[in-house]
Amino acid sequence: MILKKIVYSKLNSKQKENYNFHKAASKLVEYGYNSIKLNDDWKGADFICLSSVGQEMIKVQLKGRFTIDKKYLGKDIHIIFIEKSEIRMYKHDEAVNVATENVLNSKSWKEKGCYHWNKTPHHYNKIINNL
Repeated sequence: MILKKIVYSKLNSKQKENYNFHKAASKLVEYGYNSIKLNDDWKGADFICLSSVGQEMIKVQLKGRFTIDKKYLGKDIHIIFIEKSEIRMYKHDEAVNVATENVLNSKSWKEKGCYHWNKTPHHYNKIINNL
């Protein structure tokens, strides 16, 4: 049998979500976390990670890019996204706390409750873990 790598851009949205879950889970296991994919969002999470060395549980939402969204406020959600083949993770509420005034005063944030970037602004790097 000869294996042939897939072309990510040719996947549909559900396939991309599955692909991103497995990429993230393969990195998180290196930090002692076992990932469990959920069939539906539970308290805002696409999957949960359980520490194999402690008692910690992390709720994770997969995104296609760096995002803040009011629906995740106060839910202790971590966001994982892939940017330039790098798996990146941050606590959602920390990102909101360091958001600039122009973001928090934007029409997108005020009216839609969501803001995202194609490329992560540099000042957020202080809260992002590169896995």
